[in-house]
Amino acid sequence: MDHSTRRSEVEAFYRDYLRVCNDHRFEDLGPFVADDVVVNGEPRGLDGYGAALRSVIRGFPDYHWDLRHLVVDDEWFAAHLATTGTHRGPLLGLEPTGRTAGTHEFAVYRTSGGRIAEVWGTADDLALRARLLDDGG
Repeated sequence: MDHSTRRSEVEAFYRDYLRVCNDHRFEDLGPFVADDVVVNGEPRGLDGYGAALRSVIRGFPDYHWDLRHLVVDDEWFAAHLATTGTHRGPLLGLEPTGRTAGTHEFAVYRTSGGRIAEVWGTADDLALRARLLDDGG
């Protein structure tokens, strides 16, 4: 398979995955995420993966991931995401502020058997925390 075909397939797969995430239908992640997925070197499993996303949604019920860049290299791909949401529940050790804030996330994924098997990711939680605490002064 040539590189442009592989990139198109990965992009379609990832956009479908993000649609499920943005609809907050984490119970529907099975076709996208392996049952034994590993996140940042730690076995998480599909249930733990969904639970981590649900914790974000508890803090930001309208959380949204927007794909900015996608790089594909064989079974690996990397995504740059811009995220936004309104802080309505506890997250990052903060009680709800009611503020809308966003940050950037970067993740590198490995696929196996047509599903995400491994993820290495980071979000700029310090910048997000600062935006939530900013008093405008």
